[in-house]
Amino acid sequence: MSSSGTLLRFLLLAALAILAIAASLLHGSSGMGLRDAWAALTGGGDEMARSIVLDVRLPRTLAAVGVGSVLALAGVLLQALFRNPLADPYVLGVSGGAAVGALLALIAGAGAIATRSGAFAGAIITIGLVAFAGRGGGMTRLLLTGVIVASACGACVAVLLALADSGQLRGMVFWLAGDLGWSNDPWTSGLAALAALALALAFARPLNVLAAGELRAQSAGLDLAFSRWAIFLASAALTSTAVITAGTIGFVGLVTPHAARLAFRTGDHRIVAPAAALLGGSFVTLADHAARTIAAPRQLPVGAILALIGAPLFLVLLRSAVSAPRVRQ
Repeated sequence: MSSSGTLLRFLLLAALAILAIAASLLHGSSGMGLRDAWAALTGGGDEMARSIVLDVRLPRTLAAVGVGSVLALAGVLLQALFRNPLADPYVLGVSGGAAVGALLALIAGAGAIATRSGAFAGAIITIGLVAFAGRGGGMTRLLLTGVIVASACGACVAVLLALADSGQLRGMVFWLAGDLGWSNDPWTSGLAALAALALALAFARPLNVLAAGELRAQSAGLDLAFSRWAIFLASAALTSTAVITAGTIGFVGLVTPHAARLAFRTGDHRIVAPAAALLGGSFVTLADHAARTIAAPRQLPVGAILALIGAPLFLVLLRSAVSAPRVRQ
């Protein structure tokens, strides 16, 4: 694809992200008009309008953009690491592991730092377990391992919820279903997304080589052990950041890398990584806007909206991947 075609597609993705953010900020269930919402966003309007736009919608929108970008980049990294188009933090159980670690910390009464550390530890343990148990068995074994680990994490979550205090239970359940309503620190996911994007672009060549197979990577002089551990840690950090902010949101890391590759007709991570980040941010922002407005004044879990969209797409990808001829590395 020519550079002009690539630039045009990036501009379209940026326009989509801007439209998604504008819709989330200027439209909601409060009945506020577009003119009043814009005035509040720019510092004018009455106090109630400013409170709704600046204290409720803006943090939630920033969190949605950050979480979507983080999950998309985690999907890009995991698909390059496992050389598997169906790798994703949710499918492989990494999000579930992070949720278990976070819930353990919350039930123990830990603070914010310890909760984030628990989520990170759960994510990195899950990634290591899936990689160890699924090695050498191809795509089918890896996916089965991820499904089993995800089921085990789901069982652990159910036990932890049964042990949780009744006052915490409803919030935990809603958070686990995917909820951005409690994202009081949206800058964390946004900064994590920017840092991850910078790292993905800096290591685009190793990702390209790693995705081509171990023999190609070794012949190119790539340090496989270091690269794997770096991707393990980065994926765990990104997934745990998303889980702490919005719970277990699925399918974003699975769908957006594929959409980016199809849109740009390339597997070059210098293009796929930023394109997937833009798509992921737009995807979650639009889904969160729908979750806030479809059943207003009630709010739906954004994770449920994304699952309703992502599950059929996952089945299509799974069918095409299984029916495709296998290529020997």
